[in-house]
Amino acid sequence: MRSLFRSRAPAPTSVEPVPTVFPKIAGADIAGAFAGQRVAGDFYDSIRVSPERVLFGLLDVAGRRDDNRGILAAAQEIFRKNGSELFSRPDLNESDAMTQLCLHLNRKLIEVARGVRSCPAFIACYHEKFGTLCYTNAGHTPGLLRDGTGITELASTGLPLGLFSHATCDAPTVGLAKGAALLLVSRGLIECEGRKDDSTGEFGLEQAKQLLLTAPTANAQALCAFILDAIGKFSAATPICDDRTALAFVRTA
Repeated sequence: MRSLFRSRAPAPTSVEPVPTVFPKIAGADIAGAFAGQRVAGDFYDSIRVSPERVLFGLLDVAGRRDDNRGILAAAQEIFRKNGSELFSRPDLNESDAMTQLCLHLNRKLIEVARGVRSCPAFIACYHEKFGTLCYTNAGHTPGLLRDGTGITELASTGLPLGLFSHATCDAPTVGLAKGAALLLVSRGLIECEGRKDDSTGEFGLEQAKQLLLTAPTANAQALCAFILDAIGKFSAATPICDDRTALAFVRTA
């Protein structure tokens, strides 16, 4: 693995990422939401990359949002442009395409940041016909997959993006049964601290898993709202020092 570290200079901040418009998916539903004002580098996006495939992801670029806008916009450009090119090929190997997309994102993050810039990321491609999900978890919090057997953690498959230009992540594939729900939450949500008067410590991944077990999963937006409402009650007036983000994918048929 080779790092492209150079002395860091401020990244461009004038360009904003394009607002995400989630695509319609046959037999599935996807949504994302932020809690309160965004202060850091969380970013989610989703696009249709072929007649049968939808690409989506949640990224967390290190640093404050005022300094990250240009980096977020550049990451979105690569996610959309290279994602569409790689996942629309007729002879597609999804795992290879995911590895190549991560390499493109790696190099663009380092280039635009003018040095190392850690970016944990969870990126996935859903196949409508087969109900399968090819994913990579680049140092992100585990994806939480709920189905009839309980909750499975989709743990890290490699290092965060933006650190080494040639680093790669494994890209396994899982099947999603009807009614299965995938919940992605940011580190800012997991590490959120509770109210100082009657709650201590962080929200934690285990609490997120317990909430997912009882959460409504009829649609993705309701699932995001349920999780973010719970984190709001947990933190109360605790100042927001990191983004709190949820991205949900539900197979409905």
